Amino acid sequence: MRRLSHLFSVAAAVAAVALVGAVCVGLWGTIGASQISGAGWAAMILGVVATLAVGIGLMALVFISSRRGYDELDRRSR
Repeated sequence: MRRLSHLFSVAAAVAAVALVGAVCVGLWGTIGASQISGAGWAAMILGVVATLAVGIGLMALVFISSRRGYDELDRRSR
């Protein structure tokens, strides 16, 4: 039963990715040729840099927290 549930979950995930891919391909064709201004490129670069900074910062905090033992249970309270 557990194996069937796992197989169903994988099939549902693959179907969802395929559906999103099909929608993206369909929408890509309707956009046509479009231009991005300099301000658009600057906003995109700023968004990518900010996203990377947040992601790297959070992963660094998780790593530091794990290294310093903040994630361990307090055994003294029992």
